[in-house]
Amino acid sequence: MQSDLVESEKGNVASKSHFSPEATRNIGIMAHIDAGKTTVTERVLYYTGRVHRVGEVHDGTAVMDWMAQEQERGITITSATTTCQWMDHRINVIDTPGHIDFTAEVERSLRVLDGAVAVFCAVGGVEPQSETVWRQADKYNVPRIAFINKMDRTGADFFRTVEMMIERLGTQPIPIQIPIGSAETFSGIVDLIKMKALKWEDHDFGMTVHEVPIPDDMKDVVDDYRSRMLELIADWDDDLLVKYLEGEEISEQNVNDGLRNATIAGDVVPVLCGAALKNKGIQPILDSIVSYLPNPREVSAITGVNPQTDVVEERLPDETQPFSALAFKIMTDQHVGRLTFLRVYSGVLAKGTKVYNSSTRKVERVNRLLQMHANRREDRELVYAGDIVAAIGMQDITTGDTICQMDAPIVLESMDFPMPVISIAVEPETKSDVDKMNVALARLAEEDPTFKVHQDPETDQMLLSGMGELHLEIIMDRLSREFKVSANIGQPQVAYRETVGHHSIVDKKYVRQTGGRGQYGHVCLEVYPIDKGAGFEFVNEIKGGVIPSEYIPAVRKGIESAMGIGGLAGYPIVDVGVRLFDGSYHPVDSSEMAFSVAGSMAFKEAVKKSSPILLEPIMTVEVIVPDDYLGKVMGDLNSRRSQILDTEVRSKSRVQVIKAYVPLSGTFGYVKTLRSLTQGRSTHSMEFSHYSLVPQSIFEEVVSAKTSAE
Repeated sequence: MQSDLVESEKGNVASKSHFSPEATRNIGIMAHIDAGKTTVTERVLYYTGRVHRVGEVHDGTAVMDWMAQEQERGITITSATTTCQWMDHRINVIDTPGHIDFTAEVERSLRVLDGAVAVFCAVGGVEPQSETVWRQADKYNVPRIAFINKMDRTGADFFRTVEMMIERLGTQPIPIQIPIGSAETFSGIVDLIKMKALKWEDHDFGMTVHEVPIPDDMKDVVDDYRSRMLELIADWDDDLLVKYLEGEEISEQNVNDGLRNATIAGDVVPVLCGAALKNKGIQPILDSIVSYLPNPREVSAITGVNPQTDVVEERLPDETQPFSALAFKIMTDQHVGRLTFLRVYSGVLAKGTKVYNSSTRKVERVNRLLQMHANRREDRELVYAGDIVAAIGMQDITTGDTICQMDAPIVLESMDFPMPVISIAVEPETKSDVDKMNVALARLAEEDPTFKVHQDPETDQMLLSGMGELHLEIIMDRLSREFKVSANIGQPQVAYRETVGHHSIVDKKYVRQTGGRGQYGHVCLEVYPIDKGAGFEFVNEIKGGVIPSEYIPAVRKGIESAMGIGGLAGYPIVDVGVRLFDGSYHPVDSSEMAFSVAGSMAFKEAVKKSSPILLEPIMTVEVIVPDDYLGKVMGDLNSRRSQILDTEVRSKSRVQVIKAYVPLSGTFGYVKTLRSLTQGRSTHSMEFSHYSLVPQSIFEEVVSAKTSAE
């Protein structure tokens, strides 16, 4: 593959290192898992001359799936960037993952792209993750074209998939092609704009495309869909509407102009079809990218805040503007070190230049600039507005940071990532792995904004949090392969809390005689429950100096120490008040230590007398679920001891939003179950809300486990 790449450079992108913004397209390939995104991208590379051999996902030879885990599993895990050339235009392509666990890769890619190609499976139609990535593209107002793939598969239905786009995505698709046959009879497409049939040669991997007459038995359906296409486009183009209503001839240019304007406005989605694996339908995708998706100057100017004045400023995609770029991805390359992927929004950047990181307010140096082709690199001397490149040399930079010209600072809008929803506990197998694991996890967390690492202060476990089981599985695999760290995996423990059931009073003396000076501390205190979430309340009612004032802080310190240890199952005690109202002291034997111990002993005894209770963490969970699966999801939530707070109907998108309180212990495995119940069509978020009383059965189970451990 390396030799293919070097050879292809001679007549391709390397022949022209700089394209104007008007001749640049920054696009992403997005879809549900297994819809064929990477196969489409591999064909794009082949037909644009970027490579001279077609890579296949199923063989593990796809250029864009370069990670070992991607090649083994046949899935895309990390977004890969490449550049190719078509019709004197440069197309920067990002191939994104389809699995929801790697949604951050899609999120940050769409943030820096100007357009996208949404790939749908003609058999599965609009699948669950299709909806998720579509909503992400809506969030960033990314214009799209659609490609209905796998028309050669049994069960393929182009027209049903178009209807599903309307129903599930709430969009306005405009078929500009219809297929000739389907499944085993699929042989080509009819172009409704050119009014020609297109067929591909098999012997040269579809490189040769023939325009042939439209089959006679399709003329009626072609005329029908041509009329529908023109009617829809005419809604957004007054000139075309007049010609259509008056029966005048409508040229290809008229149609293309109207379709381009409506697509860039986000009002319509041109729909194409084909079979990428059989090398049919890819060249029209490239034509449509150039014809209908915007160049960097046709999208809204990027805005940001000047950190010195707090004034909102614009940066136009022009080389004469001050330089600005957004770091949308950090990656560690074993050959060149830390790579920072940049979308250049304005100006020009030369290698060796010092730049200002306005997010951290630090100066960085860009040692090298690279044009990326998956995991391969080509050096660039200069990069321009509209470019997507990687830089080497910047150290103190993270995903979402803005780099800009030193004398023209600006902070561009960053990107938001979903919070991790599942955790596992890990520990290194040997002491020698401890430092290696810490370094490795820090690097992985730096690359992936949805991967978090933290130490549980109560259980002392190292917890890894991510977007799903597969996400964490890949993290552990990378930990082993790339960083040579061996670790054991376990389940995280629930961090319970304890509190008191009612008030109790204790009179406690701590007396020790050891032959010399003894120890004496005597306290009388009352323990009582306080409001939920109030924490701890200490009331000093000592009068007449029965306990000298210098010993009062020691009593409180002893109580707080005992609170951390717990009195029931070893969990911290919360929401408790202590009233110190009496006691005594010895003029010789009393000390701060003696009163601290006395306070601790008295508190523990008072807790035991107060009918202590166990509290569990409760999460606020929000589930977005299509109407069809509402009953199943509600039933499952009820089985997890949930308290349903509210359901909200979103009629436009035909989904319902469920808000509920769910015990943390009930959320374990929820990601997998929710996806199974809804075929992956639901999404959810959760965050800590409060602590609440556990049921008696769980109380007995936790206390019994504690007793057995002791």
